[in-house]
Amino acid sequence: MLDIDFVRSNFPAFSQPALEGQAFFENAGGSYTCRQVIDRLTRFYHERKVQPYAPYAASRLGGEEMDEARSRLAALLGVETDEVSFGPSTTQNTYVLAQAFRQFMKPGEAIIVTNQDHEANTGPWRRLADAGIEVREWKVEPDTGHLDTEDLENLLDENVRLVCFPHCSNVVGEINPVLEITAMCHAAGAFVCVDGVSYAPHGFVDVGNLGPDIYLFSSYKTYGPHQGIMVMRRGLGQLLPNQGHYFNAGTLYKRFTPAGPDHAQVAACAGMADYMDALAAHHGVSARGVHDVMRAHEVALLQPLLDAVKDRNSVRLIGPSEAASRAPTVALALNRPGEEVAADLAQHGVMCGGGDFYAVRALEAMGVDMDKGVLRLSFVHYTSEAEVTKAIEALDSVL
Repeated sequence: MLDIDFVRSNFPAFSQPALEGQAFFENAGGSYTCRQVIDRLTRFYHERKVQPYAPYAASRLGGEEMDEARSRLAALLGVETDEVSFGPSTTQNTYVLAQAFRQFMKPGEAIIVTNQDHEANTGPWRRLADAGIEVREWKVEPDTGHLDTEDLENLLDENVRLVCFPHCSNVVGEINPVLEITAMCHAAGAFVCVDGVSYAPHGFVDVGNLGPDIYLFSSYKTYGPHQGIMVMRRGLGQLLPNQGHYFNAGTLYKRFTPAGPDHAQVAACAGMADYMDALAAHHGVSARGVHDVMRAHEVALLQPLLDAVKDRNSVRLIGPSEAASRAPTVALALNRPGEEVAADLAQHGVMCGGGDFYAVRALEAMGVDMDKGVLRLSFVHYTSEAEVTKAIEALDSVL
């Protein structure tokens, strides 16, 4: 069982008077930051805000912290240290990758994208059509938002070089079977890029075991600073054309991050590993085992929320109604704009959002009225049972 009091003690936001009595349900847009990250960021700005990797102490220590962040996150993710790189955002990382594939692929070759994705993991890839690359769309089922692997199988052939899909959608919430999909794609000779932005907040995954060639997520959604984190497996990384400075081409983690890194934020990312280690030690599990503890807590809290909305009149639950098969990101299509309902909920101390959440293609495919968008309530493992009850009661009042 997750010790919710211990968890919340690691997040300064829960002790702030300005946030007292407010239940935070917009975690899919960005999580609270854990104390360990804040402490590291503060120390870096106070003591080490110099150009790193020089021989003097402040510079040497700053560089060591940046290296520590990369190595510890790689260990959490089950990959080699140089297979982890940092960029200004996941959107920017994906854009750079798309440029690399534009150079790598030949006209007539194909990529597969989905209409379940956040635009960041579909738009840049679709633009490759301008270079003569065929773009095939793996479409969601209109009623459920589900991606059927049989439909993917029908799209795969010897011309497909890359398949891009989300670990889970930021509006549908259903957890896609990454291991199975990756195996299918690899068997067909295609590389795999997984957008993990909406899943990673619910537990760091063993990317090495799941097998995708690229795995992307954003640290500001995993309790850290505003960085895009990318796993690029060495086999693919050495094949793709270098997108960084020519003299850095021999360093894997610099090949696809042409922008200079934010030294302080990269270093502070080690605080995410500190936090995972603290959770592991407190709960008597391994660092990777924290994933299951977090997910079990989320599933237990999510099911009552799903039960409360799935059969309501004038409410359409987007995605599965079973908590075990989805992330706790709950989008609701209503008879009035989601932003209006979010404003009403704010009066009840529930912080959430409404709109399209950059998942326009998915919502349109499911027939959602885009003038209204959806209301989205999203939580993570630091959310308490009392807060979920508060959200359900607030929904009862405003719907």
